[in-house]
Formats: sequence, C-alpha cells, structure tokens
Amino acid sequence: MVAPVEKIELGFDQSFSANPNFFTLNDAVKGELDNTSYPLAGLQFVDVTARVRNYSINRGRNNIFNAFPAGQARIEFNNHDRAFDPLYSGSPYVGNIIPRREIRITSGGVVQFSGWIDDWNLSYTPNGDSVVDAIAYDATSILSKQTLSLGTPTPETTGNRVDTILDEINWSDELRELDTGIAVVGDFPISDNANAMTYLQNVANSEPGLLFVSKSGKVTFKDRRAVATSADLVDFGGTAIPFQNLEVVYGSEKLFNEVVLSRSGGGTATAIDSQSITDYGLRNLTQNDLLLYDDLDLAELALVLAQRYSQPQYRFQSLEVALHKLTPAEQATIVSAEIGSIARVTFTPNSVGDPIVRFVEVIRLEHTVAPTTHYINFGFQAVDFAPLVLDDAEFGKLDTYSLSW
Repeated sequence: MVAPVEKIELGFDQSFSANPNFFTLNDAVKGELDNTSYPLAGLQFVDVTARVRNYSINRGRNNIFNAFPAGQARIEFNNHDRAFDPLYSGSPYVGNIIPRREIRITSGGVVQFSGWIDDWNLSYTPNGDSVVDAIAYDATSILSKQTLSLGTPTPETTGNRVDTILDEINWSDELRELDTGIAVVGDFPISDNANAMTYLQNVANSEPGLLFVSKSGKVTFKDRRAVATSADLVDFGGTAIPFQNLEVVYGSEKLFNEVVLSRSGGGTATAIDSQSITDYGLRNLTQNDLLLYDDLDLAELALVLAQRYSQPQYRFQSLEVALHKLTPAEQATIVSAEIGSIARVTFTPNSVGDPIVRFVEVIRLEHTVAPTTHYINFGFQAVDFAPLVLDDAEFGKLDTYSLSW
C-alpha cells in the first residue's frame, strides 16, 4: 500500500514573476484566445508540493457543547534556495510571500483544507538547513472578524437565519451549504457591531446543530434532523476499514441532569432528571441568551438535552487510521469523510467476548502527513438519537431511532 497523492497549492499572483504564465495580449502563444494553459491574470493556484517536507491539518472540536474553532493547517517547506524568503528578489514566488495568500490541500484528489496563510515563519540553522512553517486558517477566522448592523430580523428558521447573516456580510453564495433548520429563531434586535461568528454560533446552539467551515471552504450548517443512511456510513473495524489507537470514554464528562436554558427576550426553562441526580450527583448544563422564538421551544429543548445527557455514555471518542496502509478503495472512503459524517465502529477489546458496535458522528479531523505516511485522527460524538429513516437497513429500525424532534 502507498499513501494517496498529496497536493499543496498556493494562490499566487503570477504578475510578479519574471515569466508570468497567464494570458498575455499580442503574445503568439500566451495570447491565444480560449486557451486553457494561460488563464487570465490574477491569483492562480501554483503547485508547490515538491517543496513540502510535511504538513498537518486540525479541524473540528473536542466537545459537542463548544463552538467549532477555526481549522488550521501547518505546512513545513524546504527553503534552501530562499524561495519562501519575502526579501529575496530571486525567488520564483517574488512578491507573493505575504500574509493572506490562499492555500488548498488535496489528498487522493479530494480537498482536505481550504484557507489562507496568516504567518510565514522562517528558520535557519548553523548547518545550513532552512525551513519555513506556513500557518493557515480556514474561513472561520474571517467570519470571526466580521461585525453586524442588521437591526431587527424577522422570525425564521435557524438555517434561514444563517443565510440572512451571510447575506449581511456579503458572503459568497457559492461558499454556503445550509440546511433549512427546524427551530425558529425570533425577532430579537442584533446589537450594532455584534460579532458575526459569535452570533452564527448562537443560532446553531438554538437549533441545536452543527456550524462549521467545510474542508472545501464552505460555511456549513447541519440542523438537528440531519439524516444518516447506511449508504453513507464510514465503516471502521471488523471486516471493514482497519484502525488503531482507539480511545473509549465512559464517565461523567457529558453527563448533565439539570439543564437550565434562557432565551433573549424571554424566560428560563429548567429540566431535571431526579433519579440521575440521586445516582450521580448534580451535574448542571446552563446556556443563556438562546435565540428561540418562544418559551415552549425553549422548554422542549431543555427536556431533550436532559433526556440525552442524564446518563453516562460509553463512547468511542476517537480512533486513528493509517491512510498509507489502506487499499485505494478504502483511501477513497476515508478522504471523502467530513465533519458531520456518520460512522460505524466495530471493536472487540483484546479479541475477548462479543464485538462492541457504536454509531458515531465525526466532529474532528486531524491529519499528520510526511513523505511516505499519512495518519488521520477521527474525533466522534454519539448518535444515539439519530432520526428514523424508513426502509434503511440500519437507521430504519423501529424503537431504535427517533421519530420526532
């Protein structure tokens, strides 16, 4: 087995180059109309894979009650010829080694990260080794610097509210992938200069749903009724895709038997599981200033959260896959996985007893890549309350999956 083909591309303005490779008027070769070899001037992606020593990607969150932070990529380049030195006029990338250059990372033909480089960190050693660490972040970092002046929006579903906010900050329609949403958020005034990302995360909490930037750079919102099907499963363990370094958690980290929620312009709802408090002691979850339209929705959400989290969970928290050791078909499945993907994990501890099978949702993806190896660490949350899907081999089982909410 071999690692999938890796590609690192940077968005460079080739007009800085001494021999720019874009459309040039009156040039016998580069001036040919409708050619595909020499595109119009401007930022173009340049393949710099040959200069990469290693890279890593960190996307997602560790706790289901935390917001998704900005995805980060770190790329270490060989810089012996000063190609990535912003002060070297002989660099083939002269004029382009500046912050906010776009970056795209592809593995096995599938984009794994899309963002912008914030920092170029140059390092020189006495023995002549020279490297550059490029640190990049996805569009979450851009959204976190946007502010709103929307006034008072009309009541609408959570997905539509995300759409409204993205319109307000002139976010590209092509960089959105939004579910409509189930919950309705109210007509509460948005304070002037409110942080756009903070507000969007509050909308997602009010669903509750997933709000993150996808690996291809799209602002993505998945509502609480996002449907899992057997056809879309990523299957780990058993006779399926092999894994290593499985982490299992069984404890009180996500145990809450008193849920207290409040909403903007409204009241407070409290849901309590008395038996759970007797068994495990009081474990409180409080969320304030949710955007739900009325107190009935708030009370329903409190009850659902208390039901879901009032008992300790035996959870498959994470596992690691050695991508370079998989078959091409298995690699294709793994590189297509995304935050929100549903997986089935089958594991028999120490090969003793019956297999343990759990269905999980991906909430974190971490890549560690060297010239001949590619490891991916998957982080999970449980999907014990997945929606019922009629006629589905797994998610169509009665009395197992949820008919409502």
